[in-house]
Amino acid sequence: MEHKHENKYVKARILSARAFEIAVDAPINIKAEGKEKPIDVAIREYDEGKVPLEYHSD
Repeated sequence: MEHKHENKYVKARILSARAFEIAVDAPINIKAEGKEKPIDVAIREYDEGKVPLEYHSD
């Protein structure tokens, strides 16, 4: 996943939305290491390009 066009605010929004989904038991797309916080899982998914959210700018 290409991140170069996203600014820090878009990244924060994507991560917070994904962390919320994980917190309410959405399936995760990476192998979780023990009992991780949802935000940590979201960050790892983002870094590995496995976040199932799309960003569209106008």
